[in-house]
Amino acid sequence: MDRTTQLTAPRTTHHDRGRPGAAVYDPVRRAGSLHLRAAEVLNGNWTGTSTVPSRSLYPHQWSWDSAFIAIGLRHLSPLRGQTELETLLDAQWGDGRIPHIVFSPSVPLDAYFPSPDFWRSSTAGRAAGAPGTVQTSGIVQPPVHALAAWLVHTADPGLSRSRSFLSRVYPRLAAWHRYLLHRRDLGGGGLASVVHPWEQGMDNAPSWDAPLSRVTPAPARSFRRADLDHGAAEDRPTDLDYGRYVRLATDYRDGGYEDGAAGFAVEDPAFNALLIASEHALARIARELGATGTARHARAERLTAALVDRLWDPAEGMFFCRDVRTDELIPERGVSGLVPLILPALPRSAAGALVRTLRGPHFGLGGPARLVPSYDLTGHAFDPHRYWRGPAWFNTNWLVERGLRLHGEHAPARRLRGALLETADASGFAEYVDPYTGEPCGALGFSWTAALALDLLHGAPGVAHRTTETFDEGAKGGDLR
Repeated sequence: MDRTTQLTAPRTTHHDRGRPGAAVYDPVRRAGSLHLRAAEVLNGNWTGTSTVPSRSLYPHQWSWDSAFIAIGLRHLSPLRGQTELETLLDAQWGDGRIPHIVFSPSVPLDAYFPSPDFWRSSTAGRAAGAPGTVQTSGIVQPPVHALAAWLVHTADPGLSRSRSFLSRVYPRLAAWHRYLLHRRDLGGGGLASVVHPWEQGMDNAPSWDAPLSRVTPAPARSFRRADLDHGAAEDRPTDLDYGRYVRLATDYRDGGYEDGAAGFAVEDPAFNALLIASEHALARIARELGATGTARHARAERLTAALVDRLWDPAEGMFFCRDVRTDELIPERGVSGLVPLILPALPRSAAGALVRTLRGPHFGLGGPARLVPSYDLTGHAFDPHRYWRGPAWFNTNWLVERGLRLHGEHAPARRLRGALLETADASGFAEYVDPYTGEPCGALGFSWTAALALDLLHGAPGVAHRTTETFDEGAKGGDLR
């Protein structure tokens, strides 16, 4: 059932009215038109089976983009939200990995680099079970998918059950998590590692500089950067960084996409926090399918403990990436180190420290920063416009807003929610923005910006985002593993 008309008028609650410090954004006056414009973005980027992030810069299907997009699509059409995830999962590899790009055969090869003829998934990935009917990349992206599947289900449980949506996607999501927990535990401490900066999603973050410095870049003449056709060079990764990205991807491909041999391996807090949140979501899905989910909740809590043990720095009050090859933390403060705030079993002391760090000089929320920057405002590499080296992104801010509410920080969560809606509206649903001014950067009409704005508009605080709350484990039945 399509709900675009039904949801034009947003649900408002007493939580957003008359509170000290409430956002300037007026939901009654502007939410209807914002809803319609966000829907127009998603309709314009819809291909019939999935949603591209941007028609110009990103003309294929991206993995974690589709998860965030599905979360917003559930407010327009739960069926489209389900279809978004099903299309992505149809490209899953036999070893369980969900590739970070599913390529559209109708898009010219030179429209995006690296293109399908670079990845050679059906041949180079044959041993890993790459599908033969669709071309994909060989790397992955953060595992938001089970969380998205559960939230899409809750938007229309009747439709979901009639289509057996959860029973069809559950085995695939379980295989995805097994791949990450077993094949990607390269540090031996229980956490998943990324083997390429693109896998973590924050492609150009300063956290990658040190481990990337050991990588010999591919010659500039060996590739052509299509991204510079659509964005200013000063806002994008440098040619040197791009050469290293290409070298890592080439070596991974030429090794048959086998894990464990790469010189680049990093345990990232956001990647693992999203894995843990999705493990909790898989437990909810298991319960819906008649099992208890107890084992998955227990696994999520063990992973939370491993995250704290390996990546938490109490002196700095945040999480850091760990370079698996040197077994040392990387001392760069990025938004990734704040994302574990979404975890329900995070120790109270750590959650409190993260909130203080978020509101302190390094991230400036509630002070000079309109939105949470992607990198330390006082850091040596900070740039308010360069890709993931300072700008604010809507998906990471959406995650922080969830985390603030989860841990009882309702006033800053309301202010952040208001700032996100206001900035999404004013920026034309930009890909990312200057964290101080909200000036739009990157692509406009960006799908996850529109989708997450819809979710913030139509999700009543404290009600709509149940997956990261405390879980009831009292259901009866066996455990789905």
